[in-house]
Order: sequence, then structure tokens, then C-alpha cells
Amino acid sequence: MSIQYDEPLADSYGVADSFTKTFDYGEDEADIEDCPAPSDSKPRILLMGLRRSGKSSIQKVVFHKMSPNETLFLESTNKIYKDDISSSSFVNFQIWDFPGQVDFFDPTFDYEMIFRGTGALIFVIDAQDDYVEALGRLHLTVSRAYRVNPDINFEVFIHKVDGLSDDHKIETQRDIHQRANDDLTDASLEKLHLSFYLTSIYDHSIFEAFSKVVQKLIPQLPTLENLLNIFISNSGIEKAFLFDVVSKIYIATDSSPVDMQSYELCCDMIDVVIDVSCIYGLKEDGSGIAYDKESMAIIKLNNTTVLYLKEVTKFLALVCILREESFERKGLIDYNFHCFRKAIHEVFEVGMSSSRLGSQTAGTPCLMKGVALNGTPRSTV
Repeated sequence: MSIQYDEPLADSYGVADSFTKTFDYGEDEADIEDCPAPSDSKPRILLMGLRRSGKSSIQKVVFHKMSPNETLFLESTNKIYKDDISSSSFVNFQIWDFPGQVDFFDPTFDYEMIFRGTGALIFVIDAQDDYVEALGRLHLTVSRAYRVNPDINFEVFIHKVDGLSDDHKIETQRDIHQRANDDLTDASLEKLHLSFYLTSIYDHSIFEAFSKVVQKLIPQLPTLENLLNIFISNSGIEKAFLFDVVSKIYIATDSSPVDMQSYELCCDMIDVVIDVSCIYGLKEDGSGIAYDKESMAIIKLNNTTVLYLKEVTKFLALVCILREESFERKGLIDYNFHCFRKAIHEVFEVGMSSSRLGSQTAGTPCLMKGVALNGTPRSTV
């Protein structure tokens, strides 16, 4: 099989279709600049799996806001589709969507070149189908990739679990986990680690899984988590997420466990804020900016819970969950947020200074726009 490469068209799946036609990120801020990485040097996330396993649907739902129901009309992928996420998102990487019929023994398939520049490999398994063949392809794929690049993060999405009962989900995950690791042990590849996620495009599980995949590729994650821990401990906040606004992937969160219901609430809040801003935040002629430095929202639920959203950068939003009694100290929370936002921007400034001085590790792509490989803030919250 001859492998073809296809670059997405800007007017097909570009920024314009990521939100409503009137959505705009606003003007570039002077202290946050794009990482000067050429397209080929950006971190690469590979989407692989058998035909009709749901790879293209995942990409379109997460990064292009396609409705899950619309993915039913997607044609099967017959060539490698490269999607540059950095033009419409805070994270700076490419997603390569592979056709299910990739033949590693085809002389036209240069798998060494592809795997050498890969940060994460996501293998999608259809949980509603017989996955024996998928497990065989998974083993072949990860074993080849590991021998070329042992630093790749290997992620397995057990997909389309929305049609399964809770007991069936757990049993399917256990069975796939056991079989896949047994195959690796038989091949003397015990050091190869696979991470497993139950996912569906019909709920937020696919966004949470992609969040964890992307976080593993962010060297600055400990710094961001530390800043969030300091912020919530000084503000009486129960949980905080740093979201990429377009994809609803959370770049970082504090050290407390992530509750799926809390994550879903925060995702829904982002949708509400953007939708309302696009309707009421623009001028009559449609001009203006729907998401900018002044963007913020407060939603009070009927169980004494408060959701609090503030703009951090043109790509990022901080979404917090707290109790009404804690929100009575809103002035303190606003002040702490100002300090947090300043610290985040200083992380970016350190990153840009490092890249200009050439201190960034040679050959290491920049995943986040304007962030150094080991950036640390110069101020605390």
C-alpha cells in the first residue's frame, strides 16, 4: 500500500471552524510570542488503529468542535492526515491521523522517520468490536516504534465505550490490559509501558484522556501545578483547571484528584461563556472580540457551589470550583489571580528568553507557545 500525506486545508478545518464564525481570540499580547519552531520540528502525536475504530472522529471532536453526531458522515481515512494544532490552540504540536491499513513492511512507509520525531502514540481500539486483530496490530506498532524511539509515550484509547455497561467497560479494559501486557512480556519488552483510557466522543472522557496525553509532553507541568496549588491554598478554592479554550484540554490542574463531574462542569462553563460572548459580547456589525483580557464569568449553582472563570492568556482560561462562603472573599481571590496570571506570563517570558539565547535543548521541539523547557516563575502567588 502506498502511503500518502495530506495537509489539511485552512478553510476546511482551520481556526475559522473551531468556534462560531464570530469567535476571535483577540490581538496578540506583547509578552506572549509563538514558539519559533518550524512545522517539522513540532512534537508529533500519532493516531493509529484499525479502520473505523474512531481515530478521525476523535480528532475532529476534540480539536475542531465537530458534533459527535456529525462524525457519522466522516469518510474512512485512506492517507496520513497531518493536522497542525498550533494555529488554533495554546499547545504547539501536530496530530498525524493514520489510515487503518498501514503496512509497516511497505517499502514506501518510512516508519523510522515517523517514530523518531514522535512524542506520543495513541492507539485506538473499538471496544464494541472483536479486538483480537486490534491487539495484534497494537503489539506490532508499539514494538516497532519502541525500537526506533524508546522515549515515546504509548497510550491506548479503549474507544466507543458509551454503548457498554459499567461492568462490561471494566471487564473489557482489564482483558485488553492483560492481553497487551502479556504480548509485551513474551517479546521481552517489559520496559515498554502502555497507558489505558476508556473513551467516548459522546461524553467528556475523550477530552480528559487527551488532556493526560498532552500533559505528559509538557516539561513545565510541575511548575504549572505548583502555581495552581499555591493559588488555591491561598484562595479557599477546592479545584482549579488551566484550560486550553479551543480544545477544552486542561493543560494543568492542582494536585488534588480530578473528579469527572467537576471536569465536565468546567468544560460546560467554557462553552457557555464562549457562546454567550459570541452572542452578546460583539458589536451589532459582528466586530469585536469574544474572548479577551476582560473575559470572566461567575456561575452559582443551587448546591452552594460557585464556578469562577478568568482569562489567563488569549489561549488559556483558569476555571475554579469553590464554595459560596469562600467566594465571599472575592477581593482576595481576584488579587491572588492577578499574581497567578503574572507568574504564568513570567514563565512564558523565561521561555522566550531561553529560546533567544539558544539555551533550549538542541533538537527538542517546543510544545507550548513561548515556554522554556525548564521555565520557573520569578514570583509566587
